[in-house]
Amino acid sequence: MRFRGKSIRRKIVALLLVPLVALTSIWAFATVITGREADRLLDAAAVMGELGEPVQEAVRALQTERRHTLVHLADPRRSDSLAALHDGRLATDEAVAALRSRAGGEEIRGELDDDSRRRLDELLAALDRLEKVRARVTDNAVERQDAYDAYNALIDPCHTFLTGMRGVDDVRLEREGRALIGLSRAREYLSRQDALLAAAFTAGRMTGDQLRAVSDRVAERELTYRTHLSVLPAEDRERYRRFWSGAEGRALRAAEDEIIGAGAAGAVKAFDAERWQEISGTALEELRRMDRETGERYHRRVEPEAASVLLRAAVVGILGFAAVVVSVAVSLRIGRGLVRDLGALRREAGEAAGVRLPGIMRRLAAGEQVDVETEAPRLEHGRDEIGQVGQALNTLQRAAVEAAVRQADMRRGVSEVFVNLARRSQVLLHRQLTLLDAMERRTEDPGELADLFRLDHLTTRMRRHAEGLVILSGATPSRQWRKPVPLMDVVRAAVSEVEDYERIEVRPMPPLAVDGAAIADLTHLVAELLENATVFSPPHTAVQVLGERVPSGFALEINDRGLGMSPDALLEANLRLSEKPDFRLSDTDRLGLFVVSRLARRQNVRVSLQPSPYGGTTAVVLVPGALLTEIPSASQSAVAAGEEDTGEHRARTAAGLPLRGARPAIAAGRGGPDGPEPPAEEARGTGADVGTPL
Repeated sequence: MRFRGKSIRRKIVALLLVPLVALTSIWAFATVITGREADRLLDAAAVMGELGEPVQEAVRALQTERRHTLVHLADPRRSDSLAALHDGRLATDEAVAALRSRAGGEEIRGELDDDSRRRLDELLAALDRLEKVRARVTDNAVERQDAYDAYNALIDPCHTFLTGMRGVDDVRLEREGRALIGLSRAREYLSRQDALLAAAFTAGRMTGDQLRAVSDRVAERELTYRTHLSVLPAEDRERYRRFWSGAEGRALRAAEDEIIGAGAAGAVKAFDAERWQEISGTALEELRRMDRETGERYHRRVEPEAASVLLRAAVVGILGFAAVVVSVAVSLRIGRGLVRDLGALRREAGEAAGVRLPGIMRRLAAGEQVDVETEAPRLEHGRDEIGQVGQALNTLQRAAVEAAVRQADMRRGVSEVFVNLARRSQVLLHRQLTLLDAMERRTEDPGELADLFRLDHLTTRMRRHAEGLVILSGATPSRQWRKPVPLMDVVRAAVSEVEDYERIEVRPMPPLAVDGAAIADLTHLVAELLENATVFSPPHTAVQVLGERVPSGFALEINDRGLGMSPDALLEANLRLSEKPDFRLSDTDRLGLFVVSRLARRQNVRVSLQPSPYGGTTAVVLVPGALLTEIPSASQSAVAAGEEDTGEHRARTAAGLPLRGARPAIAAGRGGPDGPEPPAEEARGTGADVGTPL
């Protein structure tokens, strides 16, 4: 329909249709969603009623069979243990058969969602392995620990399935439901502990590993109870508290303390087996009864929630329909005026100022291309006063978008100029480094060699600064490697790019290599931090570089003896390093922080600054394990062989000159600006550190 130039009445009719249709759609959507929620809750309750108790019975039977199995394996010659094992297997078969009968129904499976159905299939698949475990036990072809682990692997999927079967949207009730499963897991830890001790009493001995396993189960049980009991209502918590503070709970804990305190050698003799069986059996049965009663009280609390969901579904449907009717009446009554046209104009202005223009600015800041005609097309408005206002608004919007696009193009052009100039400088500096390297190898005069090395380091710093422009522009540095390089060589390469490299002391590094794709970025990052440490510390002090392995990779520490940083400055610097700040031309005094931040984010490296106990600042570089590889032992031997002292080494050290070839191949950049792999013979160095000997 075309309403351009028509009467205001027709425009009002058109404007009324949109909110009415939207309101009707929202009402229908809310009704469907609420009804589906109620249906899902009823389905979950039905499934829990059908499968919850059979799963719990299967867990109980498996726990009993596990205990008899471990006792039988501890002493296969005892006839009573074999008879108990046979009875336990029969009980387990009955419980598993009942569970399979319930779980095999298509009606029950149809009420499960995809995740619950998958967990149920995993549970049934785990139970299929029960016969194989039994066969190995019957043939006495399995160790006690293996049988113990096998039965644990059968019970764990049962708890996983029950955990995923909670379908209450109320946060409190959902947490209580998960706490019930946690209590069942805590009882499972006690059952595992009981099985281990029963087997140890039967065998008449206990190893250190078995005692540690018992102690671990005790700790897991206590932690699980502390975690989940706090979620339950006060009434339920009090019941469990009375049990653990009562005679049964105190007797169980006293027995555990006595057994564990006796050590592996005296654990079996420290306590009577029959007494332990009586105490643990009483505790397990009492806890099982309390768990069942707590579950029943929980289901009684869930029933009102289910009823409220059904009530909400009915209320949403009725009130939504009433809202639609009232909206139609009110809109027809108060919508006959110019307010609707003015409201539409106001919405358009708000969308342009609050959504469209900020979105365009964010896309331009992210480097995306923006088409002015697509984002701010020329709109045709009516010829009345409101149309003229709309036309003026459209003109202003297009002008703002065009100005933002031109500004973004200008910034992009400046960035490309920086990248072009930086890459040209890199090519020349690379050629200069190659020439200097050749001159260093030919020169024998100590004075000239010292000057060449100083010029070499200055050129390397110039190349790093040019590479910093490339990084700030968002481009990728040209230096690249395909093969891993030892971590020690990467640190030496970073040291060689610092003017006061003589002040830097590098401690020995473990035999690790850095992935080729990360060498250039990591070298540049460490060099920036080293230069910052040397610049902001007294010239007579040393900068120490040390590192060690950590669980997530490798931590490299750079310590200086400077004046340090104030807490506010340290916080600001760490924020810049952890986030992705937008580079501004006014922040030229913090170029190093921007470069380090971008390199760290690109390689998933974490950099943080901390106060040093010596009064300076410590920079911690956490290199992820994905960027590191172990150096083979043969390579370690080759590196060690390359570090043997030679006559030239002693002569140059005595003369106070840097060693020839001390600058690693990756620092020399002999791979070229395009990044080919340096030859193997060039990649080898003398092993001496650039600066102070290790």
